[in-house]
Amino acid sequence: MDTMPHDDLSLAVPLLVDKDQHRLGCKLRDVETNYSFTSSGSTSSFKTVFHGLNALSGVGILSIPYALSSGGWLSLILLFVISTAAFYTGLLIQRCMDLDSNIRTYPDIGERAFGNKGRILVSVLMYTELYLVSTGFLILEGDNLQNLFPNMGIEVAGFEIGGRQLSVIIVALIILPTVWLDNMSILSYISASGVLASVIILVSIFWTGAFDGIGFKEKGTLVNWHGIPTAVSLYAFCYCAHPVFPTLYTSMKNKHQFSNVMILCFILCSISYASMAVLGYLNVRTKRQVTDNLKPSDRQVKLKTDNLHHTGQSHNEVRPDDHANSQRRQKLASGELQEKAI
Repeated sequence: MDTMPHDDLSLAVPLLVDKDQHRLGCKLRDVETNYSFTSSGSTSSFKTVFHGLNALSGVGILSIPYALSSGGWLSLILLFVISTAAFYTGLLIQRCMDLDSNIRTYPDIGERAFGNKGRILVSVLMYTELYLVSTGFLILEGDNLQNLFPNMGIEVAGFEIGGRQLSVIIVALIILPTVWLDNMSILSYISASGVLASVIILVSIFWTGAFDGIGFKEKGTLVNWHGIPTAVSLYAFCYCAHPVFPTLYTSMKNKHQFSNVMILCFILCSISYASMAVLGYLNVRTKRQVTDNLKPSDRQVKLKTDNLHHTGQSHNEVRPDDHANSQRRQKLASGELQEKAI
């Protein structure tokens, strides 16, 4: 008796479905879903470098010469020690997020480690820090604009708004549209402006010292033990960008390149910090902000550059978790659609 082709096909199909095999297939499907979710970023590694540089090269670049003058030349070693520690902890964040695709933000890490109480504690500390840093940026930019335009002020409905308060309001309105952008690729151009401002500040300090008659005449001290705590605190402030790292990781298209991006960012920032510290320390009578050593005629450039720098950096501090939350909403929406389809 001849066997028909469809008989061979029917023999290959089991009459009873193996439950263990079905469960394994579901797990594989979940893994594939999580993999597609973790790979859903759209920002290139090149643009992520600008975000990382902008987050790291913050206001600390202005005060790091004062930190070196407080601690002495040997305290510069602490700068590289703190930089190495900050880089390593950044890699630990990446490792945590690689182990569990549900970890998208800093509070997620706190919840995974210590439960719901850990999530609440980390959230309170992180958002308090970001709120205070953002407030500090607004105050700094308000002061700078007040110095640039001392006679600025308006009166609305009988209420007089001074120049400094009006400057803060104007800067807040300028920064506000960046909060509504979810595309980190577009925001990379704003981060590039912040990086450019840091480069301009560094070049201007070198130019004024070399060609404007200020010179690099200070010899400095080898070590000042009483100033080490001040130096350490200011050095640590230069690398306090960790709340932004989860957002940078989740926004990347090629997440396996995150460690390379971190290496490049920390090397470039450490070089710029060390250069600024040395150039500023060699100036006569180093002040708390290195740009205060400039001539009055050069401070206009300093103030304008500071405003560009703070504006370019503020968007990273205001919205560190928006990209991750947006991806989480997309994941939940896609899951609901799959459930409806089933």
